[in-house]
Amino acid sequence: MTVPIEAGRQPDWDPTQSRILDAADALIGRRGVRGVTIAELARRAGHSRPTIYRSWSDADDVVRAALLRRVARILEQFPAHATTRHELVDDVLRFSALFRADAVYGQLLAEEPEAFTRYTLQRVGSSQRLILGWLATAVGTAQRGGSVRAGAPDEIAVMLLLIAQSAVLSHGTVSELFSENAWERELRAALDGLLRP
Repeated sequence: MTVPIEAGRQPDWDPTQSRILDAADALIGRRGVRGVTIAELARRAGHSRPTIYRSWSDADDVVRAALLRRVARILEQFPAHATTRHELVDDVLRFSALFRADAVYGQLLAEEPEAFTRYTLQRVGSSQRLILGWLATAVGTAQRGGSVRAGAPDEIAVMLLLIAQSAVLSHGTVSELFSENAWERELRAALDGLLRP
């Protein structure tokens, strides 16, 4: 039996929380994940440590929230769900490009791949659930139109995420082996092959 994916959603952060998350973004960009401490967050955001602890249990929680917010902002650039297999593949490729170009995620991928792995690959967290909810909805819509094969949309969404996530994580490693165009072409073929009826 498959456990359905609960559609993730971005929390509604208040202005104080948003300032703390802005400080986390700046710290990650400047010092990496290891530079994010509650004391430094408090100093940069202009709030006390107890204020931060009212929303998050530790610096790790703040980093996860900052990463979730960044994923949500990327997804906001996709106001409508794909309705066909081709649109869905285009959206996944566009999301992958935006993700790689994001200042914080790009830094993690390039300079702290072990931190990227810890925050995004070791467990299915809020960021992945947000992406999976988006993908599962699009898969279901495209299935109803007949351009995506039958199957549980949640399960197909998980495999889409795994393929795209692996390609993004390995992009720098294989960049000497083939061009950016070849990387995109082959990822497109893999995604389309998974979805094709």
